[in-house]
Amino acid sequence: MSFQLKWVPHGSDEYGRAVQLRREVLRLPLGLDFTEEELAAEWDQHHLVALLTGDVVACLALTQLEAALKMRQVAVATDWQGLGFGRELIVESERFARDRGVEQMVLHARAHVVAFYEKLGYQVQGEEFVEVGIPHWFMHKSL
Repeated sequence: MSFQLKWVPHGSDEYGRAVQLRREVLRLPLGLDFTEEELAAEWDQHHLVALLTGDVVACLALTQLEAALKMRQVAVATDWQGLGFGRELIVESERFARDRGVEQMVLHARAHVVAFYEKLGYQVQGEEFVEVGIPHWFMHKSL
């Protein structure tokens, strides 16, 4: 299975398709949607997509913090979960961070995917907290 990882600009066609994927996988199941303000605020984030025969099948966004990059909105299309797309996105985002001299990746993991991130070297820090109405954990990884 041949796919392409691509960094895409905010507002591009691929960005719009990534937003739709994030909506379907992450937001609508919780009864939530994005506001125009939330999406407009992503203008300075880095957006990575996985393309398979032109379709966006996985995506994530990176936000620059003071001393780290925060990985957020990691989504893989339901039919393509468990096939390595999420892992490849994370490996690429870590390469991207290291190339920019970033030494720390952080994220808020939904409770049911903590083990996935632990397999990739991320560690839980602190206590469980609620975000968007569901349990999350703060996780980090030194690069």
